[in-house]
Amino acid sequence: MEKILVTGGAGFIGSNLVDKLVQKDCEVYVVDDLSMGKRSNLPRSEHVHFFQRSIIDFDFMEKLLVREQFEYIFLMAAVASVADTVVHPYSTHRVNQDADVFLLEVIRKNNLKPKKVLFTSSAAVYGDDPQLPKGEMSRINPLSPYAIDKYATERFVINYGKLYGINTVATRFFNVYGPKQNPKSPYSGVLSIIADCLSSGSPFNVFGDGEQTRDFVYIDDVVAALMLLIRSENTNGYVYNVATGISTDLNEVISIFEKVSEKKLTVVHKDPRKGDIKYSVADVTRLSNLGYEAMVPITVGLRRYWNFL
Repeated sequence: MEKILVTGGAGFIGSNLVDKLVQKDCEVYVVDDLSMGKRSNLPRSEHVHFFQRSIIDFDFMEKLLVREQFEYIFLMAAVASVADTVVHPYSTHRVNQDADVFLLEVIRKNNLKPKKVLFTSSAAVYGDDPQLPKGEMSRINPLSPYAIDKYATERFVINYGKLYGINTVATRFFNVYGPKQNPKSPYSGVLSIIADCLSSGSPFNVFGDGEQTRDFVYIDDVVAALMLLIRSENTNGYVYNVATGISTDLNEVISIFEKVSEKKLTVVHKDPRKGDIKYSVADVTRLSNLGYEAMVPITVGLRRYWNFL
């Protein structure tokens, strides 16, 4: 039975990954301080070992890695709120970069041999560069401490792999949505906020004309991409966009949500927010070349998400 570590495994994406790993008969170790995740997100299974600890508890993390000798490591823990990183750049930097570099150093110093170490980065690294679609070789322009840490950690992960013979790969998530996403969180995606407004009858603020586009990718497709990337030998040393390659504007999202919920959303238009990115869509050619295909169109994904809620 393969032994796997998932940091941040009680969060939205992490816990959905843990569900899949348990289905695949893996022994899963989750480290999460529950500042963003929920213990209830994790499946009840004797094959899930949960530690409510921070990844900046370096002594604990080193002992865990050396003792358990994990075959696969998913580095997913992060302070995902861009706003938090702007207000607290150094304390969030310790979580969003220092902790992951420390784990790489533990692997190097102790000559550990995981089959793959996967780091989850973000499309935020592209910033406001207008070139579309965003390919892995597109211009990088991180605009926040969050995006800076994500990009810098990508480079540490990839180059530790090349310099020290560690099998590493990184992903850049676009707009992930689906079950277990928390609409009450300040870092929540726009889809979960719309769903919450539909449920509660609260008004939803649209900043600008609603024609801003995003590449929304359903959580099942994200988990499928993660599983593909750790199993593929030729992914070492590369970064992969995880998305659909399809852009959807906010007005269309609202229309689909109203149909699947059979409710009318109260929309309040406000002035565009300074710094907001108008258009975004991914080039997923690199991931597609491995055999990946996003299987859940947004009409189906939003219905599944609404039914889950």
